Amino acid sequence: MVFQEHTYSVLLVSAGDQFTKTIKELMPPTHFWPVNAVRSAGEARRTLLGTGADIVLINTPLPDEFGTQLAMDLCERSDAAVLLVVKSERYEDVYAQVTEHGVLTLPKPTSTPLVRQSLRALCAVRERLRRVGEKQATVEEKIQEIRLVNRAKWALIQCLGMTEEAAHRHIEKQAMDERISRREAAMRVLSVYQPQDTER
Repeated sequence: MVFQEHTYSVLLVSAGDQFTKTIKELMPPTHFWPVNAVRSAGEARRTLLGTGADIVLINTPLPDEFGTQLAMDLCERSDAAVLLVVKSERYEDVYAQVTEHGVLTLPKPTSTPLVRQSLRALCAVRERLRRVGEKQATVEEKIQEIRLVNRAKWALIQCLGMTEEAAHRHIEKQAMDERISRREAAMRVLSVYQPQDTER
């Protein structure tokens, strides 16, 4: 496999045991672990609520629904990379329905090389989603820091009569002098001047 830094947790959703057995044989535990299997969309939803998964493979049809809605729901509500396996005669219709939601599709019957290629594509999608999630977390942390620094500046303005520029310099200087982050410096200011509002 291309990506070896991570192992990918997998959920196989298939009413047929042969599909599950075949796919598991193509997933070495050095790259895919754990690999869990369920037989219905309902079981899949319950399992994912408890554990989540990096990759979900859905072999349609399922006993309680076809599987397209499950695939679309997972792409919209989770960071899982999702592959929907459908009979060749339904492939074009299903592909048109689910692609805009980010679901990959594979016609069956298929071949081992095509399944391996699809697994590589799923790993690539999962890595992209992982990086997007990390960037989003970084942006949210930065926004939270800016809000915290602004609250600390306002506390200095209110309590010490500083100008906004002086309050900003005070926080920056404290962070530099004590070799701490601006967030920590702001927290210290708030702990002194607005202890009831200090974020933990």
